[in-house]
Amino acid sequence: MNTRGKPMTATNDPSSQRLYHGTKADLKPGDLIGPGRPPNFGKLARKTTFVYLTATLDAATWGAELSLGDGPGRIYIVEPTGPIMDDPNLTDKKFPGNPTKSYRSRQPLRVIAEHTNWQGHSPEVLQAMKDSLARLKQLGVEPIDD
Repeated sequence: MNTRGKPMTATNDPSSQRLYHGTKADLKPGDLIGPGRPPNFGKLARKTTFVYLTATLDAATWGAELSLGDGPGRIYIVEPTGPIMDDPNLTDKKFPGNPTKSYRSRQPLRVIAEHTNWQGHSPEVLQAMKDSLARLKQLGVEPIDD
């Protein structure tokens, strides 16, 4: 289903695409990534109610680079264990039509494999994104997580 509650059509059905999750967690095939963890953005004392995934390596790279925690960023190929929907933080208002192919689910994602052949953003681009996120935090902008 999409964010408007309409079923996804075959042309925009993410289940027919390779799906990724970027993080700093060290995971193995078969591990589950679920909601209920501290977020990477906004008020860090809360727990997330969704787990996020994408069909693009670029969006997964941002997840790997911006996630909290120690260690290197990692990108995993994942499969949802339940329904997924467009991520309203990156669709409709910011990027109509979901060109980032960003999704979320209330159900866990199963790790299929680690995707190791990826390149991070330049230090300048990464810093610019971190600065932008810091500005949003100062403005009190919170992710949509309801």
